Amino acid sequence: MSKEKDDLHERSLDDMERIKQRSNFLRGTITEGLVDPITGAISDDDNKLLKFHGSYQQDDRDLRDERRRQKLEPAYQFMIRVRVPGGIATPEQWLVMDELADKYANGSIRLTTRQAFQLHGILKWDLKNTIKEINQTLMDTLAACGDVNRNVMCSTNSYPSAIHQEVQKWAQAISDHLSPRTGAYHEIWLDKEKVVDSRDEMEIEPIYGSTYLPRKFKIGIAIPPSNDIDVFSQDLGFIAIQEANKLIGFNVSVGGGMGMTHGNTNTYPQLGRVIGFCSPDQVIAVAEQIVTIQRDYGNRSDRKNARFKYTIDARGIDWLQQTLHERLGWELEEPKDYQFKSNGDSYGWKEANDMWHFTLFIENGRVKDTRDYQLRTGLREIAKIHTGDFRLTPNQNLIIANVTKQKKDQMEQLIQTYQLTNGGQLSGLRRNSMACVALPTCALAMAESERYLPSFIDKIEAILQEAGLHQEEIVIRMSGCPNGCSRPVLAEIAFIGKGPGKYNLYLGGSFTGERLSKLYRENIGEKEMLDTLKPIITQYAKERLDGEHFGDFVIRTNYVEAVYSGLDFHK
Repeated sequence: MSKEKDDLHERSLDDMERIKQRSNFLRGTITEGLVDPITGAISDDDNKLLKFHGSYQQDDRDLRDERRRQKLEPAYQFMIRVRVPGGIATPEQWLVMDELADKYANGSIRLTTRQAFQLHGILKWDLKNTIKEINQTLMDTLAACGDVNRNVMCSTNSYPSAIHQEVQKWAQAISDHLSPRTGAYHEIWLDKEKVVDSRDEMEIEPIYGSTYLPRKFKIGIAIPPSNDIDVFSQDLGFIAIQEANKLIGFNVSVGGGMGMTHGNTNTYPQLGRVIGFCSPDQVIAVAEQIVTIQRDYGNRSDRKNARFKYTIDARGIDWLQQTLHERLGWELEEPKDYQFKSNGDSYGWKEANDMWHFTLFIENGRVKDTRDYQLRTGLREIAKIHTGDFRLTPNQNLIIANVTKQKKDQMEQLIQTYQLTNGGQLSGLRRNSMACVALPTCALAMAESERYLPSFIDKIEAILQEAGLHQEEIVIRMSGCPNGCSRPVLAEIAFIGKGPGKYNLYLGGSFTGERLSKLYRENIGEKEMLDTLKPIITQYAKERLDGEHFGDFVIRTNYVEAVYSGLDFHK
């Protein structure tokens, strides 16, 4: 390449590509920034690199104006995300997260929509010690964020499936195989000696290369009939196929993704498309080659169009299959039959494989104590005696899993003592609700989400009660911005933040997560949202067909059109 062409190529790259290239495999000047006493923040470039290490710099937006008036810098703090492949954690790991919540964070734990832990409100001076202590639990934060493969998800609502344990092992194996190999994480956070002493020596990222991926990459494994991980929202999804209670392999889905940008029709959510079937021993090779295709062909000039879904849509699904088969040296088989029946959680006690499992509703994934509800304390006491594991569900709830028959009565007593809800007494709408963090800490949030959705559901519940639909299962999700962390456009009813107190209303997603919702009303406040929903809910109560879900009803009655491709999302 001539110097002129090389300069043109360099100018066309997004600035994040140059930051990664100059970072010396994600080191940057993070170490120096952590000890800078002048500010509670780190530099902009290091902040971008910090995401690869599992942390985001944030500030309390509720305090911005007051601190500005006082001529103080923003109330900087950090969020740490802990990878939990497949969502499985030990009681010992839970107790450490609980301890860190008070020791360094804001007194709460958040269970994310990708089955990870998050701690919020950590000061810069405590960031290193927090990550160190997380690492001591045999968990880490590496690649929990950033332009790499994120936490690998796996169905938790697959009981009484005999293959869950086997599938979980594949989720862990994929996560391990696709983890970055840079020594930066261990050097910065764990005080390990440098593996590479100078830029003259070559550090190798065998899968990612020196600039990693163009954007984040998400992988999940679903076990039908549960689509609790929303497999079609994943860049790469694996659908477990079993025969005679044995795992025979996985259907492969590619190109899902939820994020978009308001007003930019070149961005859109997309559903993954099933392109074939592979055996279990082929799944690692498929995952690696799919990731390398995105590495080599993803858009590095425009981050808004850099996700894998856009790479596929720009070139075509046939191109993707051909390229994948060429890199593999063999072809995927034809997809196998499967059926999804739900994508939510089933609450309360379930028995499977001679063990008991209790699914606990945790509203929007926030584990904290309030005056009226000692949720965090109750779970701490359970963790002290639990001999099984905890499973973080993709719907931000928690399964106290693998409880022995001998322990069940003791667990039930603690559940009753702390009045831990199993979701049974809640409305069908609330049981199927989900919200992102949004304000006050997320820098991207345009409107409230986690703090607002519970009270907003109170108002919708009154409409449902009047219509006789209090226990009707309806999937509702809210996001403070269009980036889609709560996977809103797969919901039957979705609200996406447009501005303070204003949301876009989407309708028509499927109960099983296999269809996108469609914009129905734009930039509306609470009163208009309720006024819009009431007649639709009332009509649904009177005119629904036997077994018809709300999302299917609004399509059949022409409130919105069915959308199965992101290319039709804005039409």
